[in-house]
Amino acid sequence: MMSAITNRVVAGFCCLSMMIISAAGEVRIKDIVELQGARENQLLGYGLVIGLNATGDSLRNSPFTEASIKSMLDKLGIGRTTNSLRTKNVAAVLVTAKLPAFANKGTKIDVNISSMGDATSLRGGTLIFTPLLGGDARIYASAQGRLIVSGFAAGGDAADIISNNPTAARIPNGGMVETPAPGNLNKEKKLVLQLKNPDFDTAVAIADRINQFTVNRFRMKLASESDLQNVVVRVPESVSPTRFFALIGRLMIEPDMPARIVVDERTGTVIIGSKVKISRVAITHGGLTISVTEVPQTSQPSPFSNGETVVEPSTFIGIAEGGSSVAIVEGPDLQQLVKGLNRMGAKPAGIIAILQGIKSVGALQADLVVQ
Repeated sequence: MMSAITNRVVAGFCCLSMMIISAAGEVRIKDIVELQGARENQLLGYGLVIGLNATGDSLRNSPFTEASIKSMLDKLGIGRTTNSLRTKNVAAVLVTAKLPAFANKGTKIDVNISSMGDATSLRGGTLIFTPLLGGDARIYASAQGRLIVSGFAAGGDAADIISNNPTAARIPNGGMVETPAPGNLNKEKKLVLQLKNPDFDTAVAIADRINQFTVNRFRMKLASESDLQNVVVRVPESVSPTRFFALIGRLMIEPDMPARIVVDERTGTVIIGSKVKISRVAITHGGLTISVTEVPQTSQPSPFSNGETVVEPSTFIGIAEGGSSVAIVEGPDLQQLVKGLNRMGAKPAGIIAILQGIKSVGALQADLVVQ
């Protein structure tokens, strides 16, 4: 967790975007940990979307859609038909959702819908009753409702236009929990706090801060760090686990940040953590530009001759070497590091190459993550 993030446009880097992450500052414990066992569960279902304006599946190319329609009609008491269906107002979809931790029966959840067949748009459709299953093949929720589609598609004989994705949709509060989520927090005797960003120093700081609180409140130390990711806290008998987690979740600590640089070569984005240091190093950065130009020339035969017009190739090659100088860069702190990189005046690809080179010689005292 970071409490202050400063964005700075680095001059001379063209489209390069460099983000400077300052010191983390104090944050609440509940914002940097997760309670073990209190996690979401993935749900999945198969259903049909009806009411489309001739933008549904073509049943010839999506036989599973036709089979689903016939099965639905049979369950509704209409009976099966041996004739092939011709409707284009129905689309087969997959429905996904997340079951919140400790969710009770009747809790409403959001659902996402994605087309499975060759439907061109789900706009205007309605999802009919769809059971949602968990990883154990049990039905935990059901979904139904009118779809909200952010994209659209339109076209004619010569041109088409598509905005966002018209074959994916969402139904806010379109699902309802039918089976309570497993687990009961109030039966727990110990709470295991899992760090979202595992770190030994942060785990020790959490345990020490909780013990400081529990000594003053309950006259005993109740927390101990298990490893870089887990902190185990015993629940006192005088308070419920739910209330106890609410109490310790409000405590403030300052998490430790790793020394790390993240580079995205596709967008030219460089993110540098506040703990990054660079040992004294000399850098030279320049470019060699080679341009190849084809200027074909036409050779015409003399008048009244039997010659033929021919095209003769002509190639011009130009070489230009950009001026480069040697610069000394040293980063005892983040600000000095950024100033040193600014003086190099490199382009996006150049700054990434410089950081990779500094890492190769062992002068970069941080992890370099290239995405």
